[in-house]
Amino acid sequence: MANNFDLQEQEQLEELKHFWKTWGNLITWVLIVVMGAFAAWNGWRLWQSRQAQQATALAEAVDIAVLAGDTARVQQAFADLKSGYGGTVQAAQAALLAAKALVDADKADDARAMLAWVADKGEDEGLRAIARLRLAGLLVEQKSYDEALAQVSAAMPAEFAALAADRKGDVLQLQDKKAQAIEEYRRAWDKLDERADYRRLVEAKLNALGAQVQTVAAAPSAGAAQ
Repeated sequence: MANNFDLQEQEQLEELKHFWKTWGNLITWVLIVVMGAFAAWNGWRLWQSRQAQQATALAEAVDIAVLAGDTARVQQAFADLKSGYGGTVQAAQAALLAAKALVDADKADDARAMLAWVADKGEDEGLRAIARLRLAGLLVEQKSYDEALAQVSAAMPAEFAALAADRKGDVLQLQDKKAQAIEEYRRAWDKLDERADYRRLVEAKLNALGAQVQTVAAAPSAGAAQ
């Protein structure tokens, strides 16, 4: 009986040796790849966490400088943040804050550059849209109407469509393009929630151009009937 067990163990051992000889290298390499990928993923997550922490610290430095009214420090802190962590959400948020502070300090050109950077390079599409809207407003103040129109004509998330149309209407009105301005205001009015206070402001703009809201609201259905 003992001999039978010995033979069985020998056969099992031979089978294991044969299996390992056939598949051992492949199994080893698969384990190396899996463990390497796991280590790389953990390293990537750690790197991302560290990047976020450092970006947040520099963004707070921008915030502190804004509160202190020190525009030189605002620009320096943002420059550090942009150079090291320009691809983070914190950088885009800090740029919007810094740009407002610079506008308040009569440094519109510097603010314009920051807003343009967010509009072109920001990772978050919502922040890019905000930057475009603010940049368009700044360009309007500088009478750069074509550039302002280009900003609000760029692709934006659906939730910003009404604001973009309203701003586009403002620019077109300043360019004495009344019919086009009315069309954009109409588009903004249609997209805004009827309970929104901002809708009444758009309505006032339409009324000032001689386009009554009732007429504007009826226009799409009239077109559809044709």
